[in-house]
Amino acid sequence: MAGTDSSIKPTLAPTPAIILCEPQLGENIGTAARAMANFGLWDLRLVRPRDGWPNEKAVNAASRADHVIERVRVFETLEEAISDLTLVYATTARSRDMQKAVLGPEEAATNLAAQIGSGRPAGLLFGRERWGLLNEEVALADAIVTLPVEPAFASLNIAQAVLLLSYEWRRHSDAGTALPFSDALAEVAPREELVGLFGHLESTLDQSGFFTAPDKRPTVINNLRTMLERGKFTSQEIRTLRGVISSIDRRHQRPNPNRQKPGGNTDTE
Repeated sequence: MAGTDSSIKPTLAPTPAIILCEPQLGENIGTAARAMANFGLWDLRLVRPRDGWPNEKAVNAASRADHVIERVRVFETLEEAISDLTLVYATTARSRDMQKAVLGPEEAATNLAAQIGSGRPAGLLFGRERWGLLNEEVALADAIVTLPVEPAFASLNIAQAVLLLSYEWRRHSDAGTALPFSDALAEVAPREELVGLFGHLESTLDQSGFFTAPDKRPTVINNLRTMLERGKFTSQEIRTLRGVISSIDRRHQRPNPNRQKPGGNTDTE
């Protein structure tokens, strides 16, 4: 392959994970892997690839990016795929009905470089070829990354989008390691713990009858997740919040023995 020195072994330095959500074509997975390899990325994660894995078409399209293809990991859910990450950016060209920060590629790459330079894992999330990411998937991310494309023709294929953001990462990664990094941000809990908080709260709200209009539940859930994600909670803060939710849940399930009833009596268990 022109331009490639096969005598040089790829270095697997810490880089952002690339997460492809339900990719449909093996060729797109392979060309995305090739784009990653061009700029030193190697952690490729697939969520429910349509044609399964391994995929011979992906291998062929990767054009010898074997160190990426050999390390591909497949997950059943997006939550599992991002569980170890402390920073996740969702890539989309569409506006979203949620209060989520929108970053350009340079700012996103700088933030990723600072995060990874501090030893905290991070990732970039890409959607399906036909319709991109769902709102509930974007809600799991810290922010949205949008490329400055032509509005009249904004659609990029997966490999193009991966290539552009991998390039920006490469361009900023060395500078990012020298950036000052917030101690508070360095303590942000892994995504797995935040997703656990989401599920705990949503289950409790379901049981308490909070969602009186079922058709509005997805929008409310997305907004709640976005609000909680902005908190950048530590593991201890998440444990505290879950303790609060558990306490409220127990109170909802059984009467408070100290609450006064009419006439001066108290509730009893």
